This record gives sequence, structure tokens and C-alpha cells, in this order.
Amino acid sequence: MDMLWNGWGDPARATPLPDTVTGLLRDWLGVKPRPTASARLEDIKISAPALEGAALHALRAVLGDRVEGVRTDTESRVRHTRGKSTPDLLRIRAGDTGDAPAAVVLPQSHDEVLAVLRVCAEHGLALVPFGGGTSVVGGLAPTGRRPLVALDLRHLNRLLDLDSVSRTATLQAGLRAPEAEALLTEHGFTLGHFPQSYEWATIGGFAATRSSGQASAGYGRFDEMVLGLTLATPEGTLDTGRAPRSAAGPDLRQLLLGSEGAFGVITSVTVRVRPVPRTRRYEGWRFASFDAGAAALRRLAQDGPRPTVLRLSDETETLIGLAQPDVIGSGVEQRSAGCLAVVGFEGTEEDAARRRAAAAAVLTDCEGEFAGGEPGRRWAHGRYAAPYLRDSLLEAGAFAETLETAAYWSRLPGLYAAVRDALTATLTENGTPPLVMCHISHVYENGASLYFTVVSAQGEDPVAHWTRAKHAANEAILAAGGTITHHHAVGTDHRDWYVREATDLGVAALTAVKRRLDPDGLLNPGVLLPTD
Repeated sequence: MDMLWNGWGDPARATPLPDTVTGLLRDWLGVKPRPTASARLEDIKISAPALEGAALHALRAVLGDRVEGVRTDTESRVRHTRGKSTPDLLRIRAGDTGDAPAAVVLPQSHDEVLAVLRVCAEHGLALVPFGGGTSVVGGLAPTGRRPLVALDLRHLNRLLDLDSVSRTATLQAGLRAPEAEALLTEHGFTLGHFPQSYEWATIGGFAATRSSGQASAGYGRFDEMVLGLTLATPEGTLDTGRAPRSAAGPDLRQLLLGSEGAFGVITSVTVRVRPVPRTRRYEGWRFASFDAGAAALRRLAQDGPRPTVLRLSDETETLIGLAQPDVIGSGVEQRSAGCLAVVGFEGTEEDAARRRAAAAAVLTDCEGEFAGGEPGRRWAHGRYAAPYLRDSLLEAGAFAETLETAAYWSRLPGLYAAVRDALTATLTENGTPPLVMCHISHVYENGASLYFTVVSAQGEDPVAHWTRAKHAANEAILAAGGTITHHHAVGTDHRDWYVREATDLGVAALTAVKRRLDPDGLLNPGVLLPTD
């Protein structure tokens, strides 16, 4: 099943906003209904020409001349145009397809990926690896004037190996996360990686972007799970990871993780897996303030016990109910003040009960108030629903977007205030005062992430409005000592600030790696690294 072409996920799950939420948007933010309807797929025209001639013939030849091997029809090209950020969706809904791929290719093996790369090099084509299409930072929008080929990895969707003794699995890169979990569950294992994009994102995409899942407190980030990768490049194959850890020089796995298709196409990933948990329990705790809740999370992260899921909403996000999408906006006037934390425990009955009791003692000592199991159950039920909510907001005439960062614990309060203030000031100055919400959902011994959600009226030019606000937020992040991205990757949206974070020398070193692996610069040009 393909994702909705002009929105998120399964078209059958798109639902309009409740009247209560529509009223809040009108009364609080001045949101007005959209004056025009979105373009229909059948009416979309593509200005960029489809791939023709010798290049098209060469691609069909290396893919066995399969009917599904190379696509140049309008619908396939539209469905592979950019990703799923709010600006991406606004542009495609307006019929903007100026950077649509000239063709979509669907290889079925690592060797076919290599063959496609050779053809692209020979015929001067650019190439973007396409997994689930869930990028929200311009990771599927390379720059430059060369014809673009989208390399759809959906047919690389197998479990290649499972080592139950070592507890490792080798998964092909095009495997979607739910399919990967289903294959692993048959053997009694889980990956434990459940980001908000879980239902649509792929294993290769997780590795290419250094993804973090909502159970990262217990299972770790995806890059911590990866033991080996296979990369197809225009210069050949690069295999990494013959042992779980090694002192044999710098770890090439770390070079490829987060490379966003700029160095090559990840075709398979070896990951560590864990037994399927016998029990899962999620519950809510309330704190008087965001600072108080963050202090409690820090204690658990530094001194334990570490829950599997640990999330804290700030006062505004708690008031709106964003952590529980199925009841968002309902009962706002009656909701108590403070901040909601969702705490979850997975594992054996005995281990989960032990950690839950010990964590409860810490949270109580930090003046947390137990809110029962209902907030946790509602969060678990709606944990993948926020992107659908974003689409409904767009249809109602609101603008909704997210951004995230991370910092050391000592810098987190200043970073939180700086980003919130930058977003509020910039959007207000441009006539669309926003609602800015934030939560912590990934914690470490030394720091944590901040994930902001911004809702405002669209204004006359919502993309321009957001561009100014996003730039202001990026500047605030760097000035306050945060990283430009914690788990959304760099793409094109963060690239200019990533260059500053990595420094000129660091970028020069990465550019040298790219030139060795991709001498013609055909792989995702302008994504992650600036083009020459």
C-alpha cells in the first residue's frame, strides 16, 4: 500500500477535526477555513520531463526489462516527489511538482542497486534513495539541475538472517518497520524501535537518519542497535561490522549511520534484537512544572531505574492533550495545570514490576503525582496518530509543523526558552501568533531531546512564514548550545546550520569521503552536505 500522496499514511485513517478543536483554533489563533480545495491527484501536471532515450533504455536493461522495474508515469513520479514536512505537503497540494523525479526505479537486489548506480553515473543522472518517504527535513529533495531518479527500495524487504544465539538479525533496507517486527516476532524477538513514523518508515531509513524510537529509554536509539551495514556505492560495495565492537581503526559503521544517502545506498542492516517483552505497562505522572518534571527525568536517566518509555510534556502540550491524540482538545478548560509524564515499562513481569516500583519511589520523591494508567494507555493507543492530526489541521486552515533538538542537561532550560521564544516572536511578528508546545521523549545520562510542535494560522504565504520561523529557531538552537537535529536528520532544511555545527574542517573531511565513494556527486546532491 502506498502512503497518501498529499498527506500522511493510510487515506482511510484521515479524519476531520472535532468541532471543539476547530473552535479553539478559531478563538485562540484566528484560524480561518481554507479558501480553496487541495489539488486532486488526477489533475496534477508535472513540468519536469520524464526520463527518455538511452538512459531509460539502460535502466530497463539492468532491471531485466520488468514492467515494474522502471516507472515514468505521472502518479509514480508525484508519489516520489519530496517527503512529508508541512512545506512539502503544502507545495504538493498546490500542484508544485517542479522537482519531481524523471523516473522511479525499483531494484530487487543489492546487485541491481549497484547496476542502477552505474547507469546513473554513465548518463549524468542524480539519484535519491527512497524508503518510506517519511522525511520531514528535505531529505528527499536533492538540489541541482541533473535529471533525478528515485530509487524505491520496497522490493528489498526480506529478513536475510536471524542468529538467535548472538541475538542479531540482518534485514534488507526496504523492509518497513511493522513488517520487520512481524518477521522478528515469529522467532520471539523484537527490535524495539517505535518512532512516530513507525507504520511507514523503513529499516534503511532508520539507519540513514540515526532515528530514535519512542521506547529509546529502554531499547536505545537505532544507531545503538546497528552492528553492521552493507552499502552500495558508485565505486562498489562497502561491508561493515564483522564483530559487535572493534578497535580496528575508526568505526566505519558510524560514518555510514546518518549519511542520508549521500555516500551510498544502504541495502541491508544487521541489528541486535531482544526477546519480545512479556508485559507492557504505560502510566501517567503529573508535575507542577516542566522544570520539576525534567529534574525527575534526569534522576531516572542518571541514577535509574531506567523506564522503557519516558516522555514529559510541557504545560502547553499537557493543556492541549497532545500526548493523547484521541482526546486532544477535549476538556481543556477542566484540565488541571502542570505537566504530564508518560512512563512505560516493558520486559518480564518480574523485571517490569521491580523497575516500576523503584521508579515510582523516585518520581514521588521528586514531587510527582501518580495519574493512573489511563494517560499511558491513551498515549500508547494514539502514539502514531500525530501526523494524521497534522493533516487535519492543514485541511482546517491551520499550519502545523515540528522541530527537535538536544542538549546537555545543564543547557536544556536555556535551549527550551530560546527556541520557544524565537518561534513565538517570529510568527507573531508576521501576523500568525502560534501555539508552541514541547516535550522530552529521549533521555540520556548526560542530556535529553526537546521536540517542539508549532500550530498557527496559515497566513497568506504559510511556507514563507515557516521558513522565517524555522531559521530563527535554528539560530537559537546553535546559540543556546543545542544540536541542529536529534533524530529528524539534516536533509536540506538543516544543512546550512549543520555545516556550522560540524565546522569547515569536519565538513571538508566528510566531503572527501563523498568524493571517494561518489566521485560524480550523483547521490542525493545537496542533502547533508553542500554541493560544490
